[in-house]
Amino acid sequence: MSIVIIKYNAGNIFSVEHAFKRLGVEAIVSADKELIRTADKVIFPGVGEASSTMHHLRQTGLDKLIPDLKQPVLGICLGMQLMCAHSEEGDVDCLNIFGAEVKRFASERHEDKVPHMGWNTITNLKSEVFDDSLEGEFVYFVHSYYVASCKHTAATTDYILPFSAAIHKDNFYATQFHPEKSGGVGEKILKNFLLNT
Repeated sequence: MSIVIIKYNAGNIFSVEHAFKRLGVEAIVSADKELIRTADKVIFPGVGEASSTMHHLRQTGLDKLIPDLKQPVLGICLGMQLMCAHSEEGDVDCLNIFGAEVKRFASERHEDKVPHMGWNTITNLKSEVFDDSLEGEFVYFVHSYYVASCKHTAATTDYILPFSAAIHKDNFYATQFHPEKSGGVGEKILKNFLLNT
């Protein structure tokens, strides 16, 4: 099975690559369009800022390639947000795979720190990347922007308000949390993506 991690100006590519190595899988980090197009599975990671990253994707043509992919694709953190229609971060139109809006958390109480950083639970799981044993488990988040609960929500987390911890539509899967930093739970989610999608 060939796994390609899309190489672009994102910050967590190598931690994602190492997470797959821990599973015994050698993923290829590449921006080569043909390699991406012909891979069995594609990972679209991301740590960074939405508008500058979308600018980079448009410059390289990846903005056209990613929505047309037919194999299972997993977006992570900023990767998930860029799969949506629009982000308030830099007021930018994104890839529009999911017709959802990405909004900034509004801190209403002193204890509601933004960014949402640290461990939180995932509930209401509805996708092949999750199984019953993962209901209520803790995963690791670092983000200031979120996707509200919507028809594509595949997992929910509550911080300030309930939001989409994961979304799923057709061959596109995405997590707002970082499976590569979520210990054994994250490894199980990555393994489920490899084996069940």
